[in-house]
Amino acid sequence: MADLAVPPPAGEAAPSPPVPAAPSPAAPPGAGRRRKVTYRQAALILAERDPVVARLVEAAGLPRFPAPTENNFAVLVRSVTYQQLAGASARAIHGRLIAALEEDITPERLLSIPPDVLRATGLSGRKVESLRDLAVKVLDGSVVLDSRRLARVSDEDIVAQLSTVRGIGKWSAEIFLMFQLRRMDVWPTGDLAIRKGYGLAWGIPTPTTRQLDALGEPYRPYRTVLAWYCWRAAQLYGAAAASAVTA
Repeated sequence: MADLAVPPPAGEAAPSPPVPAAPSPAAPPGAGRRRKVTYRQAALILAERDPVVARLVEAAGLPRFPAPTENNFAVLVRSVTYQQLAGASARAIHGRLIAALEEDITPERLLSIPPDVLRATGLSGRKVESLRDLAVKVLDGSVVLDSRRLARVSDEDIVAQLSTVRGIGKWSAEIFLMFQLRRMDVWPTGDLAIRKGYGLAWGIPTPTTRQLDALGEPYRPYRTVLAWYCWRAAQLYGAAAASAVTA
């Protein structure tokens, strides 16, 4: 999945938006294990609670989160490669990188390739440094990518670990959580399209990052689904271009 070049939003001086009628709060954790809810089920749950979400479900359909097709390290390699590049250029560079790795997309293999060979694929010097930093941190254990171990790591800790890697920020880590690890309650408040989409859908001024954080609280534990609908709202009501996250 391509990483999207959405710049971190600057703080806005917009007036505090009115808080919409809060949907029913999520049921408190019970003593037993909670039954796993799918993305589509979560969308229907939110639609029952909030008429704005219901309208978005009617307009955009149920959310689509394609199953991951690459391992965790390979997805992050792709994410770094695609940063700040147009689709065709990113695909070409990524293809040359995979060829240089002989399709062995592992930390060990990446570190065995000299930096100048990686640069020859079209990667910038900073991206080569980012990829090598990621590989080193995976191998020394400071970044956990093993799926079984990740299942026991919180969203916050995964974001914190990935954010120590040069060139991987909070937004990239959150997209990894949403689309690769399929975490259900991720809320990327720094995403400008989500902020705009929320404002358009709920009929309020575009909220700031801090305001959006509070506005998302009533939608726990399904804020990943809410984010998907905010992206769609930006397309439906704001003529935003289609993107990889809503394809």
